[in-house]
Amino acid sequence: MSGTRSHSRTVPVTDGWPAWKLALLFYPFAAAAVWINLFMLSLLASWTGLPVLPPARAMAAAAVLGMPVAYAAGRWIRGLMDKAQGPESRPDDNH
Repeated sequence: MSGTRSHSRTVPVTDGWPAWKLALLFYPFAAAAVWINLFMLSLLASWTGLPVLPPARAMAAAAVLGMPVAYAAGRWIRGLMDKAQGPESRPDDNH
């Protein structure tokens, strides 16, 4: 079984990939999105007199900031997968 099985009544049973595996899958995309957004934000901020963030420094910041963004995306997608699965197709967890 590739998913997780919860014995708690408040945590749903999930089939498929857990959120952390989805986060690993989404990390390159999330880090790239953060990189572009940080650089573009620095370009916009330069109109107010702030210095422009060099692309290499934006990439270094995106490598760090991409991790929580990827995890948030993984949790969001996991929730959508659970919602799409519906309660009728989940196994009954009553003991």
